Amino acid sequence: MAARARFHPVAFLAIILLSGGMAGGNYWLFTATPFGLCTLGPVGDWSQSPCLPYLSAFVGVPLVVGLLLLIILPALVTVEPTETGTKAPAAPLEPRPPATPPPPTRPAADAAVQLLALLQREGRLVDFLREDLQPYDDAQIGAAVRSIHQGCRQVLADHITLEPVLAQREGEEITIPRDFDPSAIRLTGNVSGDPPFRGTVRHPGWRATHVRLPTQPSGQDPEIVAPAEVEIP
Repeated sequence: MAARARFHPVAFLAIILLSGGMAGGNYWLFTATPFGLCTLGPVGDWSQSPCLPYLSAFVGVPLVVGLLLLIILPALVTVEPTETGTKAPAAPLEPRPPATPPPPTRPAADAAVQLLALLQREGRLVDFLREDLQPYDDAQIGAAVRSIHQGCRQVLADHITLEPVLAQREGEEITIPRDFDPSAIRLTGNVSGDPPFRGTVRHPGWRATHVRLPTQPSGQDPEIVAPAEVEIP
């Protein structure tokens, strides 16, 4: 590996200014003759003639300029290493595996109980599901389901925003792509081979896009679905 000196732009400016100043000073001495006319004679007579100041200027000024350059230039020169020979090829970067998305947050058990409590309060859903329907005929069950359906439907409308998983309706044909989400689309019937699959929509599915549960009062037991009712005479 070799090194290469590189001048800072200020170094060139310093050289130009000092050289220009020295040249301009010499020109002024020649034209203005501030110490009088210099007539060269024997060397011994220079001490008593105007030539000595000119000689001192012509010899001393270049020395001063040279000393200044020796002091200034080292600070304005940078040494850069240069590589020689064939540069070894860089090792190929290994592709990073894609970042694993964080698992979706699962609702807490308290939220599930709270939603069940809302369905019980507005539609008596828990009472209906826990009831043995065998002693009742279809007409009696149908009359009871109407009010239960109305109350539970209102709870969903107020607290949960639902949208279909598939845009197609029941009975429409659909092609399932290779990268389908098994948690969002469940395949039934004669499933064999690899996707894509061609099939018929039996249910478009539901996806909860927003849940709005009310804040429970402080101190309330989160495990209570419906409080017991006691009538005091």
